[in-house]
Amino acid sequence: MRQTPFLLILVSLLVLGASPAHAQQKGQYMPGQFGLNAGIMPDPGFTYIAMPIDYSADTLRNGNGNKIPLTGSYDIWAVEDIFYYAWKLDFLGGAKFGINVIWPTPANGSLTLSSLAFPNLTVNAGGFGLGDIWVQPFTLGWNLKRLDIWVGDGFVAPTGRYSPGASNNIGSGYWGNDLLSGATVYLTKNKGTTANLFTDWEIHGDKNTGQGTVLTPGQTFTMEWGLGQTLPLDKQFHKLLQLGVIGYDQWQVSHNGGFIAPGVPAHLVPYYSVHAIGPQINFVLPATGLNFFFKYEDEYRAFARPQGRTFVFGTAYTLRIPKPQPPSP
Repeated sequence: MRQTPFLLILVSLLVLGASPAHAQQKGQYMPGQFGLNAGIMPDPGFTYIAMPIDYSADTLRNGNGNKIPLTGSYDIWAVEDIFYYAWKLDFLGGAKFGINVIWPTPANGSLTLSSLAFPNLTVNAGGFGLGDIWVQPFTLGWNLKRLDIWVGDGFVAPTGRYSPGASNNIGSGYWGNDLLSGATVYLTKNKGTTANLFTDWEIHGDKNTGQGTVLTPGQTFTMEWGLGQTLPLDKQFHKLLQLGVIGYDQWQVSHNGGFIAPGVPAHLVPYYSVHAIGPQINFVLPATGLNFFFKYEDEYRAFARPQGRTFVFGTAYTLRIPKPQPPSP
């Protein structure tokens, strides 16, 4: 039932702050990648997930949440290739342990902003190439009677193309560490109705601004949630349809460190945040380990960043090891 175990978009996003010199550097995780089944780890074995994600925005909000006049749009497209391996432990209550890598991540993004309230402001993003690599060497999860839960830690290595001040950057230009968790609570005895929660606390390294200074993007907390219902499409439960309402909330939770430019402290930039809600649809073939998913989330509130919409779709396949045995007659 798990469709996207750890889907991190590794694309650098530069967002407006509150003055010509104050460009906001967001975190490395683009929200909208979790939702239903957030606490369910893949079955023991090898899992591959192909997940295209598209973010588009034609509205820009300042630090007070007010709309800024602009011309153009902000568009990010990427395809995540996620490789995940899990196995069951003989201790810690039969916990599952997993590792995963996200790479390569081909991405294409563009940002065109003009007629802004702040003249001479330049914000660059876009180009085409491969994003940073994501490695999650530690994930530990449990399957309980009415709860699936996991915790993990991962890091982002700045392997994507990045040059300070360039207009075709794909990588973020700095290291990051993520403390992660996921939980799925089964609200009914047959486990058909679920409440789901994913969290990610990002801690960021130093970044070269190209202005002769170094800044450290503020820490970010992301929460993604979902309420879902599973419906069998046949009597044998070989085909399942899962429908739900999902959303995400992301906040910058600490000030930026260092300097954006000589004499311009980075902590003067306003904190950013965003909130979204939308539907998710999954089509699951449990016996074959296949899952197809689609999500759309519309951002209804934002501060110090673009406000747009996120599309996520794709497929996941698990090669179970050991291979499940057919039930006895």
